[in-house]
Amino acid sequence: MTIKDTPAEWRVTATETPFRGNKTSVRTDEVVMPDGSVVRRDYQVHPGSVAVVALDDEDRVLVLKQYRHPVRQKLWEIPAGLLDVPGENPLRAAQRELYEEAHVKAEEWNVLTDVYTTPGGCDEAVRIFLARGLSEADGERFEAAEEEADMEVARVPLAELARGVLAGDLHNNCLVVGVLSVLAARAGDGFDALRPAEAPWPARPFAS
Repeated sequence: MTIKDTPAEWRVTATETPFRGNKTSVRTDEVVMPDGSVVRRDYQVHPGSVAVVALDDEDRVLVLKQYRHPVRQKLWEIPAGLLDVPGENPLRAAQRELYEEAHVKAEEWNVLTDVYTTPGGCDEAVRIFLARGLSEADGERFEAAEEEADMEVARVPLAELARGVLAGDLHNNCLVVGVLSVLAARAGDGFDALRPAEAPWPARPFAS
């Protein structure tokens, strides 16, 4: 048996969008179930995101501490951001986020993993990259605003982050998935076996 997610689309008899926000919206679909019954499914429509595990030569990960209002916590996270433009190249977006949030650039990029953050209630797809060969970016620093204006930046050993994840001290999903994926890649076939940075992404097709 092949363990692999597969495309599927159950019939939708009606759809509406009761809420539209600045970046996301809420959609209500009437979906036909396998037994023929029809149920309502409400979910958030999301443009998609990118995130970056930036790993330096001392095996430290670049992390940010940022206030997240829905959960009323300041969370340690990896650099991340929305795919604001339909069809936006995710690698370019990830490079932009690393520059804007940490004023850092990287020489080596790979796709680490692709995830759906909350597929039961949101269609957000996130591509998490592994970035290595870090150095300070050129030019002026990006001027942060809103939640990012209060952001802390640090470099934390990968092993320390993994312990924090398993201890229940770190909760951001991209950080959790990214850190554990780096450890899994290293323990498995190694970083050279990771997908190239421009690998296809069926969940969010993009232009080269």
